[in-house]
Amino acid sequence: MSNLLDLSTALFLRVNDFARTSTWLHGPAVAYATYGLVVFAALLVVGVWQRRSSGDRELAAAVWAGLGTLVAVGVNQPVSALVAEARPYASHPSVLVLVDRTTDWSFPSDHSVMAGAAAMGLLLVSRRLGAVAAVAAVLMAAVRVYVGAHYPLDVVAGLLLGAVVMGLGWLLVRRPLTRLVHHGRALPVVDRVLAPTAREA
Repeated sequence: MSNLLDLSTALFLRVNDFARTSTWLHGPAVAYATYGLVVFAALLVVGVWQRRSSGDRELAAAVWAGLGTLVAVGVNQPVSALVAEARPYASHPSVLVLVDRTTDWSFPSDHSVMAGAAAMGLLLVSRRLGAVAAVAAVLMAAVRVYVGAHYPLDVVAGLLLGAVVMGLGWLLVRRPLTRLVHHGRALPVVDRVLAPTAREA
């Protein structure tokens, strides 16, 4: 395990050295590292919208993609507190940090957990949306290291944890959530949302 941590630290320092010399990337990297989660939120909304007239199971998958992302972030909190790994800039004060410094734990990365969960959830909804989200998730992981917020191991663990929670969660909630969606469609407010799609069909 110590070898893996050493490798992660060495990779972080190399990326940080690259960040010092690639000032042209600072603006886009900071913007995506800070606000990139909006991309995943938008994709999750698109997923629900695309599946609003599909079968109950397909719509349930789209709903779970959003709910499961929140669950994954919740699962990450005790994991992060248990590991209690300091941020890179706390252990290496001289590194370049392009975003605001925080005092929360570094492993696993919350941003990467959300990105990994959303990507896995969207793969359950649509291969195309899932592929876009997967690319966006890898990019999010990369820029979180680039801006100095996380070690590489933090973001890799975050992506994996998010994806695992999303996938296992779907296996657990698939049937009850599908039934809930089926009954929910009978509600007038839900029917009004879905009605235009029925007329278009």
